[in-house]
Amino acid sequence: MKAALGALLLLVAGGEAQPPITYRVEVVKSKVLITHSGQERRARINDVALAGDELRTGWFGRTILAVPERTCRFEVFSSTRVRLAGREPGVLVVVERGRLKAIFDALIGNEERLVSTPGALLAVRGTRYGIEVDARGNGTLAVFEGVVEVRPRASGQPRLAVGAGELCQFGPAMAPTRRMMPGGMTEHRWDSGGAMGGMMGRGDHSGAGMTAPGQNPGRMSPPPSHPGGMNGNH
Repeated sequence: MKAALGALLLLVAGGEAQPPITYRVEVVKSKVLITHSGQERRARINDVALAGDELRTGWFGRTILAVPERTCRFEVFSSTRVRLAGREPGVLVVVERGRLKAIFDALIGNEERLVSTPGALLAVRGTRYGIEVDARGNGTLAVFEGVVEVRPRASGQPRLAVGAGELCQFGPAMAPTRRMMPGGMTEHRWDSGGAMGGMMGRGDHSGAGMTAPGQNPGRMSPPPSHPGGMNGNH
């Protein structure tokens, strides 16, 4: 009787309980803090964070989080605050302020993978892009590969598809607009804080992008190592 009641409750809840999404710390540079259940700790390589945790990087802090269940990776740059997962279905990271690069491998099926910002949701299938959010919640999106769908939070604003080589600016009170990236703008320059970094009035973003040990920065599978990547605590 109890077993039957338990099965019925699962059906009412919408099916079997799904395992929680895990966020594995692959790279740490300088100060990176994870807050879990009100307890803050310094992040270390191979740490596991969970949905609901908050992650903050210091002035020179950077980290890479891998989400194997969703075949994606997030590079979190300095002076950035994010929350892992969100209350909205499909949201993997909530960018509250700062800079983040998202790398999504192709995913089989219809499951959405979203990044949340104060001004819009960003939806993808397989792509890579950078997002920067300022203190007012305004965002600037740079798409390096694939297409990102910008879904504004403000009612009445249409969705906008942003392709590779394009920038898009949006915010809580600003409809999304897109344009081509400025001449000379590359993913490496964005990683280094060049070109786009000054648009948002942010601080120092010096330094190149990071590569996890044994990983190519654009794919979850382990091809040959990427020279110049970081592979440990500093």
